[in-house]
Amino acid sequence: MLEQLYLAKYQFILQAKEDLALPTYKGSVFRGGFGSVFRQLCCVNKKEKNCLQCLLKNKCAYVYIFETLLPENSSKFKSLREIPHPFVIEPPNDNRKNYYRGDLFNFNLLLFGKAVDYLTYFIFTFKELGNLGIGRKGRRGKYCLKEIFNFQDEKIYDFQDETIKNINSKITFTALSSHLSLIPHYLSLSFLTPTRIKYQNDLVVKPEFHILIRSLLHRISALSYFHCNEELKVDFKTLISDAEKVRIKDSNLRWYDWERYSTRQKTKMKLGGFLGEITYEGNFAPFLPLLLLGEYTHIGKNCTFGLGKYEIIRKK
Repeated sequence: MLEQLYLAKYQFILQAKEDLALPTYKGSVFRGGFGSVFRQLCCVNKKEKNCLQCLLKNKCAYVYIFETLLPENSSKFKSLREIPHPFVIEPPNDNRKNYYRGDLFNFNLLLFGKAVDYLTYFIFTFKELGNLGIGRKGRRGKYCLKEIFNFQDEKIYDFQDETIKNINSKITFTALSSHLSLIPHYLSLSFLTPTRIKYQNDLVVKPEFHILIRSLLHRISALSYFHCNEELKVDFKTLISDAEKVRIKDSNLRWYDWERYSTRQKTKMKLGGFLGEITYEGNFAPFLPLLLLGEYTHIGKNCTFGLGKYEIIRKK
C-alpha cells in the first residue's frame, strides 16, 4: 500500500573550525540555520518580504522545501493548515553542548519524494552555513562540511574535491519492506526525541495505539500525495477501527519541555513532547508497514526539527 513512497537518508559529517556552543537539543540550530541561509541563497526577489506573495513562488526551491504550498489544483487535503515539508533533520542524539576546534559531529538528513532531487541545495546551504557559523548568539562557531554518506554508507561528498557523486540513494518502500517480519503479540516503541501529537485539539501525553496510527496515516498520506504525486490507497476506517482494539500494556513515557526562539515570529515557542518507551498488546500485522515507514518519516508535529523520532524495539 506504500509502494509509491520513496525517500533518501544521508549523514552529514561536520568538523568544528572554531569553538562553538550548541543547545542540548540541536534540532533548532540546524533547521533554523538552514532555513535562513537557504532563503538568502535562493531568493532573486529580495524586495518581496513575504514569500507567499512573490510572483516566483511556484518556481522557487526555497518555497517548495521550506514554505510548502497547497497546489492550486489539489483535490485532497484542502482543510490542511500546513503542508508537511519534504525533509527531516535529525540532530545528534546527545546532550553535549560545547564543541572545540577539530571536533567532529554529525546530523542526518531525510528527504521525501521529489525533494530527493534537491540534495545539492541542501549540501550547498549547509556548506555555506558552516562558513557563517552556528550556535548560541555571541558564541557562534564555524564548521567545515567534511563528508556525506548515504543510507548504504557510500560516500557521496568529500570536502577535499567538493564533488557530489551521482549515486542513486533512493530508498523505496519495497526495499524497506524486506525487513518486515512476524512479531509477537507485544510491540514496544522507543521515542527518542520529543513527540508532539495532537488528538481532539489536545497534546497527547500517553498515546493510545489508534492515536499513533491516525497520526501516521495523516503524515504519510500527505507526504505521499504532495511529494510523491500518489494518493495513499488504504482503508483508513478499517485500520483505525482495528487500531482501537490494541491496548497499552506498559509505559514509561515522560514529558520533556523544549523551548526555542523563532527569529521569524520574534517569539519563544514551546515545543515539548513525550519521550521514552511504551509497549502495546494486540494484533500488529495490519500496521507494520506504517510503523516501519514512520521510523523514517517521524510522527506528529514539528518533524523538520527532528521531533517525533521513534524506533521499533526489535527483540534480539
